[in-house]
Amino acid sequence: MAKSDSDLTQVPWANPVLLALEEPGQYVTIATTQAASWAMIEDWPEEDGPALDKALLICADVIKGKASNEQARQAFIAAAVEAGIDIKK
Repeated sequence: MAKSDSDLTQVPWANPVLLALEEPGQYVTIATTQAASWAMIEDWPEEDGPALDKALLICADVIKGKASNEQARQAFIAAAVEAGIDIKK
């Protein structure tokens, strides 16, 4: 059975992103494009910004098969940097 395009957002990223979304020093792991989308929609400290807008569009493009999960991951990291969110490396 072939995967549908929507399943692509649930494919685990090769390198999950650990970031302090709720409180400094309390890191959460974001490991899929779907989780990244929800984090940016529900938990993001900023309402808008160029990198955030781009990341949300790229996540939507993953669903459409027009972007890769790695592109979504990179855009998610850029949005986190833009919002001043601490990323654990």
